[in-house]
Amino acid sequence: MRFMITAARATDDAKHDAQAAEDAPPDEELFAAYMKYNEDMQKAGVLVASEGLNPAGARARVGISGGKRVLLDGPFAESKELVGGFYLIEVGSKEEAIAWALRCPVGLGSAEVLTIHQMTELSDIPPRFREILAEVAPTWSVSFSRAQ
Repeated sequence: MRFMITAARATDDAKHDAQAAEDAPPDEELFAAYMKYNEDMQKAGVLVASEGLNPAGARARVGISGGKRVLLDGPFAESKELVGGFYLIEVGSKEEAIAWALRCPVGLGSAEVLTIHQMTELSDIPPRFREILAEVAPTWSVSFSRAQ
């Protein structure tokens, strides 16, 4: 089972906190603790990917208008929750994903709240839709099947 764990900072003043995080270098000891956590997951064979999101980096919001994708205003730093990154892990159960999340260090601004999301598996897709998938996206279909 694959799970995405998103790391976000829940705050009433996300804009202020994002600016403060952007201006202040991370504490070396805390940074090392997070990297050790990544290393532990890698060595355990559960880490598929782990990335941080640059709080000052390029961003955009795309929504729907008239049945088509359109560029929206934002994203706004004033949001109540600022996502700072993610971990993609492959484990045997939701409980194992929770156990890994509970081991995550505390204190790196954008990682105060971890949310665990189960990823779609091939077995979640009805057989007829798997046939369509193989027909219209054969290359991606093979990579999706291998990831399972």
